[in-house]
Amino acid sequence: LKLAAHALFKKLKDEELELLVQVVESRGARESGCVLAPRGDPRGVKQVPPQVLLCRLFRWPDLHQSHELKHLCHCAGGQGSCGDLAVLCCNPHHFSRLAVPETPPPPYLKASCGPSWPDEPQHPSTQLLEFSYNGGDWCGKLCSPLPDTSLSWSTVKDGCWCKLAYWEYRTRVGRLYAVHEASVNVFCELPWGSGFCLAQLPAAYRSCAVRRARGKIGRGLLLSREPGGVWVYNRSEHPIFVSSPTLSPPGACRLAVLKVLPGYSAKVFDYGWAGHREGWQLPREGPCDPHSIRISFAKGWGPCYSRQFITSCPCWLEVLLNQPY
Repeated sequence: LKLAAHALFKKLKDEELELLVQVVESRGARESGCVLAPRGDPRGVKQVPPQVLLCRLFRWPDLHQSHELKHLCHCAGGQGSCGDLAVLCCNPHHFSRLAVPETPPPPYLKASCGPSWPDEPQHPSTQLLEFSYNGGDWCGKLCSPLPDTSLSWSTVKDGCWCKLAYWEYRTRVGRLYAVHEASVNVFCELPWGSGFCLAQLPAAYRSCAVRRARGKIGRGLLLSREPGGVWVYNRSEHPIFVSSPTLSPPGACRLAVLKVLPGYSAKVFDYGWAGHREGWQLPREGPCDPHSIRISFAKGWGPCYSRQFITSCPCWLEVLLNQPY
């Protein structure tokens, strides 16, 4: 890639090169502007796209094609949105790699609108949330043996599209955090940016396991509402684990858990598909809110792990979505 890289660097302006140096040296720790490069000549020989070249050089040596990448929501130079179709952003930290489920769910048209579940007794310890629908709002409360804490979903009256709840095992820490902007950073310690800083949430007691897990959150994640759904980008140095109703195929006996590696992003909620999933009730996990996402930091849960339920994870986040417009 040496010749291709030198050819690209010659095309960049001095200020673009300076910005690229800052981005690479900081490893994307802080938000940065777009590094704009001219698009390749379609009449010329086959070339490596600039964004693929720089992402391969500075982030993922095994990257091959541009379709493996996704522009992050704060990138203004993607797809010509910067106002100039002759240039595109090649900032390697304005991209993420796409994480896909091991078994992709069936097409929407084949989704069952009303899945039926086997009649199985529910163990009290696995019944996490109990929901009711009243006047256009989903309301829920945590059931025994979890704390009796009320969570409610407002409509768009307050202007927020989701609320975040931070948990340590079975205990919710702090108040709900309302998200009004299109995206929000969730991180542990300052100064990793603006957003939901978990270090600002006090707790009376934290076990050693919780403190170890919190030490791995680091830059955390970027949660964004984009056309059609909600995306999560893993900004930390450790994997995160995500589950939502739209990540699971119809007829599943439990919600699928997707592992998202550092630097990867995934569409974790699809508004179109969620319309087919009202009133879910999972035999092993109790009632399931069709408009929520659960994210565990560093620790996974489910059939492949010793932790069967997310309440066994030291640090996790619950994303309570307002119903879309």
